[in-house]
Amino acid sequence: MTPESKYAALAAKLVGQHDVAVSEGKGFGSSGQLKVEGRIFAMLVRGELVVKLDTRHVDELVESGDGRRFDAGKGKPMREWFVLSPSSRRQWLPLAKEAMDFVRSRKE
Repeated sequence: MTPESKYAALAAKLVGQHDVAVSEGKGFGSSGQLKVEGRIFAMLVRGELVVKLDTRHVDELVESGDGRRFDAGKGKPMREWFVLSPSSRRQWLPLAKEAMDFVRSRKE
């Protein structure tokens, strides 16, 4: 399964039932974004899943070797954005749901 088809399947599971919308915008260089309450919580960037999570959890995931912090091309990794490594055994759906809940809980 390609990352694009895996992402499409993920979006299909989340859209609608959780007030999630798909945006075709190119923010952060993504090929599509999942949003809740108008805010991005997950996206596919260069074939990799990128999610917004609590900084401490991002730290844990990076330390465990499951991925790296996301850099939007400005030379500075973003503390709340995580890129899941293609070699990670973590499932996309639970990670995306966690990101959705995290973004929904934050009122910026």
